[in-house]
Amino acid sequence: MHILSIQNCRVIMSPQNIRPLTLDRCSINTATLGHHSPIERVIDLVARHGFGAIAPWRRDLSGHDVTTVSRQIRDAGLAVSGLCRSTYFPAATRQDFLANVEDNRRALDDAAVLGAPCFVLVVGTTPAGHKGLDLARAQVLEGLSLLLDHARHVGVALAIEPLHPMYAGDRSCVASLSEALAMCDTLDPEGRGGVATAIDAYHVWWDWKLADGIAEAGRKGRIAAFHVCDWLVPTKDLLLDRGMMGEGVIDLSAMRALIEAAGYDGFVEVEIFSNHWWNQPEQHVLEACGRSLQLI
Repeated sequence: MHILSIQNCRVIMSPQNIRPLTLDRCSINTATLGHHSPIERVIDLVARHGFGAIAPWRRDLSGHDVTTVSRQIRDAGLAVSGLCRSTYFPAATRQDFLANVEDNRRALDDAAVLGAPCFVLVVGTTPAGHKGLDLARAQVLEGLSLLLDHARHVGVALAIEPLHPMYAGDRSCVASLSEALAMCDTLDPEGRGGVATAIDAYHVWWDWKLADGIAEAGRKGRIAAFHVCDWLVPTKDLLLDRGMMGEGVIDLSAMRALIEAAGYDGFVEVEIFSNHWWNQPEQHVLEACGRSLQLI
């Protein structure tokens, strides 16, 4: 029987000296508002509530001129913390795989127009007709390698977002921060940049090696985004029951302290998928975000 040594565990206490989190250092991911309103209204709401940045989803940009949206964001006094999210890479045929890669290449161009520092990648998983994750992982690595030079050219980092292991079968074959970092090392062994990680509290909080992973990501300059929400107990829906910060069991203050100690000085981005919050008025959701962010 393997006994886990206490020496291998790092105990994290909630920090007492973490600097206050002001809203100008925070971003609202547009998914938090449920994709109800057109992007113009969302930009205005986010700005009027005092947030410093916005992270659009591609679905909210559909049918809009990206250059115009970029100007609207700047005119509102907002920055862009990232563009969400990628088309899944894995596919059952070579033709479909290459089409997925090209769709992500076009999204990188949109991210550059928006001035987004990163393009968040939810990479996908096992193609139809296959079992296991080996093929999916190989296709993801190849897809990223095909995009890396373009990402560097347009100045937008490919931000690999590991998802909670419960999504390994339908959303992402990358299920831990350590795996995302290993992919970054494979793609960019010399540390030239262009590929990094997006660390989402909801997906990584369970990992007993998280502190080490965050420290490694910081040393290598591989933290492109930090997303926050909370894990409710009980969780009623594996996708659409995330909590507002402070409602659940994640020690978000400790995680933020680790990430900032690792050198990340970007926006704290709220991304909440929640049937409950999506049924609330958008203004009410933004007010709750503003209050809850003070708890972390």
